[in-house]
Amino acid sequence: MTNFIVKKVAVLGAGVMGAQIAAHCINAKVPVVLFDLPAKEGAKNGIVLRAIDNLKKLSPAPFGNKDDAALIQVANYEDNLDLLAGCDLIIEAIAERMEWKHDLYQKVAPHIAPNAIFASNTSGLSINKLADGFDDELKARFCGVHFFNPPRYMHLVELIPTTSTKPEILDQLEVFLTTTLGKGVVRAKDTPNFIANRVGVFGMLATIYEAEKFGLSCDVVDDLTGAKLGRAKSGTFRTADVVGLDTMGHVIKTMQDNLAEDPFFAIYKTPAVLAKLVEAGALGQKSGAGFYKKVGKEIQRLDFATGEYVAGGGKAADIVARILKEKDPVKKMKALRESTNPQAQFLWAIFRDAFHYIAVHLDTVADNARDIDFAMRWGFGWNVGPFETWQASGWTQIATWINEDIAAGHALCNAPLPAWVLEGPVAENGVHTPAGSYSAASNSFVPRSSLAVYERQQFRAPVFGSGAIDGKTFGTTVFEDDSVRLWHSDDEVLVISLKTKMHVIGEGVINGLKMGLAEAEKNFKGLVIWNADAADGGAFSAGADLQAALPLFMQGGAKAMEPGIKLLQDTFMAMKYSNVPVVAAVAGLALGGGCELALHASKRVASIVSYIGLVEVGVGLIPAGGGLKEAAVRAAKEAQGTDILQFLKTGFTNAATANVSKSALEAKKMGYLSASDVIVFNPYELLHVAKVEARAMFDAGFRPPLQTPVAVTGRYGWGTIKAQLVNMRDGGFISAHDFKLGEMIAEIVSGGDVDQGSLVNEQWFLDMERKAFLELLNHPKTQERIMGMMQTGKPVRN
Repeated sequence: MTNFIVKKVAVLGAGVMGAQIAAHCINAKVPVVLFDLPAKEGAKNGIVLRAIDNLKKLSPAPFGNKDDAALIQVANYEDNLDLLAGCDLIIEAIAERMEWKHDLYQKVAPHIAPNAIFASNTSGLSINKLADGFDDELKARFCGVHFFNPPRYMHLVELIPTTSTKPEILDQLEVFLTTTLGKGVVRAKDTPNFIANRVGVFGMLATIYEAEKFGLSCDVVDDLTGAKLGRAKSGTFRTADVVGLDTMGHVIKTMQDNLAEDPFFAIYKTPAVLAKLVEAGALGQKSGAGFYKKVGKEIQRLDFATGEYVAGGGKAADIVARILKEKDPVKKMKALRESTNPQAQFLWAIFRDAFHYIAVHLDTVADNARDIDFAMRWGFGWNVGPFETWQASGWTQIATWINEDIAAGHALCNAPLPAWVLEGPVAENGVHTPAGSYSAASNSFVPRSSLAVYERQQFRAPVFGSGAIDGKTFGTTVFEDDSVRLWHSDDEVLVISLKTKMHVIGEGVINGLKMGLAEAEKNFKGLVIWNADAADGGAFSAGADLQAALPLFMQGGAKAMEPGIKLLQDTFMAMKYSNVPVVAAVAGLALGGGCELALHASKRVASIVSYIGLVEVGVGLIPAGGGLKEAAVRAAKEAQGTDILQFLKTGFTNAATANVSKSALEAKKMGYLSASDVIVFNPYELLHVAKVEARAMFDAGFRPPLQTPVAVTGRYGWGTIKAQLVNMRDGGFISAHDFKLGEMIAEIVSGGDVDQGSLVNEQWFLDMERKAFLELLNHPKTQERIMGMMQTGKPVRN
């Protein structure tokens, strides 16, 4: 085994992308030095320092924890090039100008360490041309590494070799990008704009062309091409505004300059409406106006005919919205093609254009069809890739319709579909099969990468038709009902996967947990709580199932709820003191009871994308599954004999204000994750790491913690916090009901009406939590909040 360890990264260029790549390296605990030009005035590293300062203001936040901004080392090309010698990976991310990049390369090349990898984050310039002028040795270590904006959140990174790049360089970089930075890597060919921007920007241009042809406004197009198609909510025109119309113009120009022989070349013309907006300085979101403009609270849209901004809010026609809800893709595509509604005709046209384009260009832009699908899913936020959509909709039928449209002059060009589309194995099986995905260049089906890093992904990202194993059904099922599935894959770890909507916790989940604990203690080294949609943005758990509990409350009042709450508390305590390790594999939302479920595990393995918090005050309740108990227990431990109140403030504030972490790193800072909990950057590796941790804890001789008494602040802590709450209420900062909730939380985390320094057990806190929860259930203001949340999904402030 040979390790490739990136000890330090240099990023050249502190612009929007370079600075954010540096921030994400810091998130992943990779030391980074960020370079830019020396400032003409003030501090010499002023450009970099300002860029880092701007990172703290960006939304979505590039840092998992803003305090880490100080960890980026600052440098300039005049004084600090010697720092490059200590870097294993150097990423250039300056403006998309070939001559500027070459000038910089001449400057830095002599300082690059002999074994370092040098890479450009260009979004579309030729990697081979960028390498011109390098000696052979550096050329062999140079490649393209194209991150997508914002780099912390977008899963895709395209890796592009030169003709001279050593294969092991790409393998090493793929391993680092996959596990350390949590990316989905697609290897692209050195063609203009590579894969995602080539196909995606063509798609946007085709959409603009077809929208004009069918007379559709930008707001209607965005409603049609956003979430309704399983794509980014921003649709087409809003996405262009977010990316920046000038940036989009540069990408289009790369296509114009380099693709003169492309049969679709006519469509690469910069749309007149885009050119006018850029000329007028309306560059989209960053300039305040583009295809859309915010006027007061109203979002106005550009009227293509007049060039003026008018009221927006246009939506898909009802009939088209109904077609798009059809679950059978074959029926859906047939309905779109046969409809006489202009919006449906528009949708068929953009599907046809995309299918036509990827078929014609598959042999030149990508190694295989799977790479195009992943590029669009991970780089443009599509739920399903274009080849997957085509195959699911009926491969041969769609191909026949495309040929008919080409013959009738409806397509964007008259280039015929390649022969492989309608002849041979693809015509029979589609481009994705269990053996692999079709490569037009090699006329074969290419299997998935066999790099060892992918052994860490038990359930790799699938493509339609590949027959990939599925976390919902794989393995040996020990028990399954509508709420949970208990299963294993012969690796000594039992897994419990929640099946409820948003993985909410009701009686079925609690009983499943009890069953899982008993089974794990008998036959396994540990229990892992992991959900099959963890890598697809699913919740860990959105908390208690209020909807299911409502009938019980309506029949028997708050008292009828007590046995269920007691069962939840007892089950979480059984988890905490289980005789085998329980590992919570947290990803996405872990709110309320979901947060408490994670807190009572022996260990947490959390995806960087974890939103953790006790949010019960939003529905007029307080945490009753041991969340406040854990705040008190942890504060007492951290205080180590000093004033507990100072350590209690964070836990109190988190619960009283319903604070939710925006990342796993922030959750550590907030105390929801402990220092020993593991943060995983690639969601597809979450289950693997959780199982490894469970087995390691068992093999190290795991014993549950001993139940020890907890020192509390008592009346002193309760009174101190209450005084601050009185000031907030009297000053009009919180409502009377917020005050009541805050005081109840203060009473519980302080240990109640006892002397400062008193010792109580954990059950003491649980009894107080349960009592307060039941009292609040009968309160009219709480009932208003619960009903408001269930009806609108938004908290009621009363």
